[in-house]
Amino acid sequence: MRIGVLQHVAFESAGHIADWAAARGHEVALVRLFAGEALPSVDTLDALVVMGGPMSVRDDARYAWLTPEKRLIGDAIAAGKPVLGVCLGAQLVADVLGARVYRNREREIGWFPVSPTGAGATHAWYRLPGAFRAFHWHGETFDLPAGAVHLARSAACEHQMFVSGERVVALQFHLEVTPQGIAEMIRHGESELTPGEFVQARNEMVDDRVDFNTPHRLLASLLDRWCDGGAQ
Repeated sequence: MRIGVLQHVAFESAGHIADWAAARGHEVALVRLFAGEALPSVDTLDALVVMGGPMSVRDDARYAWLTPEKRLIGDAIAAGKPVLGVCLGAQLVADVLGARVYRNREREIGWFPVSPTGAGATHAWYRLPGAFRAFHWHGETFDLPAGAVHLARSAACEHQMFVSGERVVALQFHLEVTPQGIAEMIRHGESELTPGEFVQARNEMVDDRVDFNTPHRLLASLLDRWCDGGAQ
């Protein structure tokens, strides 16, 4: 498969998604929007991944690529291609599907538990395990798009994951992060690390005891199903 990856800022890369793609023999067509790289046409891609970033889905006037990016996401969805949104990417997917994106009641930054909903625990394709720890860095959230299935929540944010149809998946949390990726996010987003109930200290986010293997295994399982149309 040729998987387009839309990257909004230099410090939020595909992380373990790129490792998964390499291990499965998929080609990654990286588009660095922050560097002015052109968006591809939807017919050149087999699937689309939309990464995170500190901007808002409403920042079209500030980021010239945001409006055509939304158009590409919509085209990929309309074409029935697998589409995955991560953090900002999830918000963009929700926006394209007609849902409201707005400021969450809490900022959520750091490693916090995510729990499956009833649908998330039993979904035929994207069934989740029990509660797991995932990395978060967001201040906004979204309503569920019409017809979407709500799969996961956290104490700070009700809508952490949804699936729309069979091939469109949105993750508000980060399963793809690596130690280096978190360090870069902290370096660039240090001003956001003010005290809050769901804001971890820097040392907690990069502690040597943090388990990256579990979220990476979960990510690989989800991506395999996403890529293969939900095959078990």
